[in-house]
Order: sequence, then C-alpha cells, then structure tokens
Amino acid sequence: MSIRVQVILDEEELSKFKAEASRESKSLSAWLRDAGRSVLAQKRAKQMAEPEELRLFFEQRQTREKGMEPEWDEHKKLIAEGMKGAERQS
Repeated sequence: MSIRVQVILDEEELSKFKAEASRESKSLSAWLRDAGRSVLAQKRAKQMAEPEELRLFFEQRQTREKGMEPEWDEHKKLIAEGMKGAERQS
C-alpha cells in the first residue's frame, strides 16, 4: 500500500532536489525515497560492533552528559505524571 506524505520545502531546496532528481533521471518522489533509504542504510552501518567502539561511546556520553540517571521508581513516577497530563489535555 502506498501512502502520500506532504514534505514542506523552501523554494531553494525544492529547486536543488528537483535538479538532482532530474540529473539521476528520477522523479522527485523517487529521489526523496532513495535519499531517505540511503540515510537509514548509513545509520544501520554505523552500529557498534567492536568492544572498543562501545567503550568509546560510553566514555563520550560520560563527558557530555551531566548528573545522574534517576532510579527506575523515579522514571515510573515521571511517566505516570506525564500520562495524567496527557489525559487532561485530551
């Protein structure tokens, strides 16, 4: 099943995307689909496979993130509060 998606672009982006699609002999829709698939493939390819990559990942997070992660009970409390707030808004 195909689904239509509206994509908001400014005129300059639209012009560049159409030009690139034309150079590749593709419709704009086909070009955008291929671009999205390419991004997903690149992200999958970046999955960590080596212990050194994993160690480096957590080391970088430790220097970037500040503070302590709350305990699970605190997480559950925040989730419950968020759900109550969402129910009040609907």
